[in-house]
Parts: sequence; C-alpha cells; structure tokens
Amino acid sequence: MSDDRAKDAILVTGAAGLIGNAVRTKLEAMGRSVVPIDRVDHVEDGKKIVICDLVDIHRLHSVAERHRIIGIIHCGAYSGPMVARDNPYSMVQVNILGTANILELARIHGGARVIYCSSTSVYGDSKSPPPVPEDVPLFPNSVYGASKAAGELLLSSYVSQFGLDGASLRLSWVYGPRRTTSCVVRTMIQNALSGKPTHIPYGRGFHRQFIYVDDAAAALVAALDQPKLPRRTYSVTGGTYLTMEEIAGTVKRVLPNADIELGPGPDPDDGVQPRFDISAVERDIGFRPSFTFEEGVRNYVAWLQSQSI
Repeated sequence: MSDDRAKDAILVTGAAGLIGNAVRTKLEAMGRSVVPIDRVDHVEDGKKIVICDLVDIHRLHSVAERHRIIGIIHCGAYSGPMVARDNPYSMVQVNILGTANILELARIHGGARVIYCSSTSVYGDSKSPPPVPEDVPLFPNSVYGASKAAGELLLSSYVSQFGLDGASLRLSWVYGPRRTTSCVVRTMIQNALSGKPTHIPYGRGFHRQFIYVDDAAAALVAALDQPKLPRRTYSVTGGTYLTMEEIAGTVKRVLPNADIELGPGPDPDDGVQPRFDISAVERDIGFRPSFTFEEGVRNYVAWLQSQSI
C-alpha cells in the first residue's frame, strides 16, 4: 500500500473554484490530507489540482482508488443561475449527473460522509413568512436552482436507501477573493478602485443575503466534522439581509470615492427571497458567521488591490 493510500483523505470537488479552493485551503491549514479535483488544469499555492471531470465516472473512481477517502465536500458545479444560461443541458449534466457520480463514488467505496454544496436558489421566489426554515416547499425558478434541488434529493435518497452519511448546505450568494462570475460587490469595488461610476439598472429596494467565502468554507468543513447531522438540509447565510442600497453604502464607507447608482426592480438573476432561518446550522453544526459584511468588503478590497499591483 502506498503512503498516499495509507492516509485518510478528504476529496474536494471544484477545488479550483471560489468555494472549493477556500475549502481546500482551510483543510490543509488544519493539517488534513486533501485530494483536490477539478476539470481545469490548475496550480494553486504551488500545489497541482488533480484533473478530473465530474461526469467522467471512471476517472473519478481511478482517483479515489489511490486514496482512503473518508469525506467528500462536493463544491464542483456550475456556480449560479447566471452561468451557462444558454446551455441548460450542460447545467443538468454537470450539476445533477456529476452529483450522482459523487454519490456513487461514496456508496461504492464506503465510509465517506458527503457534504453537498447546495444553494438558496432551491427556494426560488419563496412566499413563506420570514425567517424561512428549510422544510418549506421548494419552487426553484431557474435550471440552476432545480439542479441543486435535484442534487439534494439524490443525496437524501442515497442516505435512506444505501445508508450514506451526508447533508446539503444551502449557501446564499458568496462573495470575496477569487470570485470570477458575476458579482455586484466586486463590480462596485472594482469601479471605485478604477475611479469609474457604477450604474446598475436594478436593485433599488431589493434584498440580497451575502456570505463571505471564508465563512462558506468554514460551514462546509464544520458540517464534515460534526459527529452527528440531525438534518439533511441546512440554510447558510452571512447573517445579514441587506438592500442593494445598504450594500452600496457599505462599499462607500470602505471606499468613499465610490459612485454607485441603482435602478428600480429586482436582480434578474436572483429570486425575490425573504430572510432565511440559519438557526439549524447554528444549533446542529455550531456554525456562526465570523465576518460582518463590512469586514468581508474590506478584505475583498484589499485582495483586489493586491491583484492589481
């Protein structure tokens, strides 16, 4: 048996992405052995990510067989309703089939808890009174949201039928260093740093529940390590419920030169959602956000400035 095989390892999917990279970094800082996989060829902090596409089940098993996988944090997916809008079939393939492949991997190899990175997009335009608990009907209004809901149901079915261990964490909008997809916080910051105004044709009066990327990673790792998970689904936000005006105001406090103008109406890429109840993740997993929204913005500003040096 090789030395790698002798080690208990955590498989992190989507390890080159925003959340997957933060999870990998956090686990490695804790001294944990990590098998980071992604479909892109990528080197991070001098460490190479293992190239592995989620839809390639044979490659997945080949990677897993080289290690003793005791846990899986499944972050690999198309990362929001704004991604692959013109290719819904690919969204279904990656987010649903890819998740089914990860669950099969856990079932066949045995003993690995699966923490699934889901999204509050599963709720859609929820009409439930706030704060919205997890056990309400789901009405996703995008293929992305539906794909995440399908992944949750697959995991729950594997738990009940095959005795798999795991849970789905429904993350709200994640912001912070290394985000590459559309993000109004990054747009506001980058424009202010460049001396440009920000004109967003929507958002006045619209609420958004952001979570800083390090908090998102901390919640996923905490769920992996919690001895017992009483629930199969948990909502996870940064603990705030801010209007876009309040978000813009925070950016202006950090960068007083920021010139931000918002138009009326909701974000076309996001549902109109009430505040989500995060008491279950606090109670069962012991997770509470560590970063206020302003702290996260300040960290994001510092990181973006470091990238332009």
